[in-house]
Amino acid sequence: MATFPFTSLFPLTLSSPSSSSSSSSSFKLSTLHAFRASTSEYVSFRHTPRREFLKGLALMPLPLVVLREPPPSHAREVEVGSFLPPSPSDPSFVLFTASPKDTPALRAGNVQPYKFLLPPTWKQARVANILSGNYCQPKCAEPWVEVKFEDEKQGKVQVVASPLIRLTNKPNATIEDIGSPEKLIASLGPFVTGNTLDPEELIETSVEKLGDQTYYKYVLETPYALTGTHNLAKATAKGNTVVLFVVSANDKQWQTSEETVLNIPSKFSFLSEVNKEVYFFLVLFIQKDSAMHCSPFQILCLEVESCLNALTS
Repeated sequence: MATFPFTSLFPLTLSSPSSSSSSSSSFKLSTLHAFRASTSEYVSFRHTPRREFLKGLALMPLPLVVLREPPPSHAREVEVGSFLPPSPSDPSFVLFTASPKDTPALRAGNVQPYKFLLPPTWKQARVANILSGNYCQPKCAEPWVEVKFEDEKQGKVQVVASPLIRLTNKPNATIEDIGSPEKLIASLGPFVTGNTLDPEELIETSVEKLGDQTYYKYVLETPYALTGTHNLAKATAKGNTVVLFVVSANDKQWQTSEETVLNIPSKFSFLSEVNKEVYFFLVLFIQKDSAMHCSPFQILCLEVESCLNALTS
């Protein structure tokens, strides 16, 4: 048995049957079935010129290679009230706590776990990979979208994260280290509106302190914004990331749901250090049971109700 010169590229072997003195040879395709033939098939070879041989290869069907994109951010196209627990502080809302299943940045440890309230009729929207930071974690140079929720009658919510280094060179800077509320929104405003933010569109700013974490809060009237005429935002910094929580509504949504929309930003916050320990313990617990498809926080809420009060305090 002789080896054909192109065996480094294609798994073909040359077999010379003893019963024939002809100069022709036969080839047996390997078990890889690269050309969709069985191992019992033979190909006749009569000193085919190299040009003709390569031309023939070009016409042969080659195995299909499928390049799959990374999975999109986890989202459920059903009302959040069907899978998120009610808020103990306000049962008319449900409580969402982001888990590593929800965002690439949480899986990479680039964002601290956070939580907020939502009306139960809202739905989680999918975030495109190109917007989610899936391709650049954990060292993204530009802001990305963490999660999105929406209700066509009330408005939409999105969490935007920005690398701290984009706003300051100081490691682990607090939001106060970055600058005033006005300075911060001037840098991140386009991620609130979807296009631009003019200084006169900033109606109100305030500062909120929750434990050792400081939050900047904004009310904006943005008639030309892609996200909506009315925008509310809340921002803070932790670790190497600035997180911006944005609630948007158009005029029609604002007229019917102003009170509801105004309540949503007030409950956005990071988990406390103690609650993070519980959270990450539950993450490990869930990862050991592949049959569980709910978030660690949902297990916590459903099975350990006393811990729910601690996590939402």
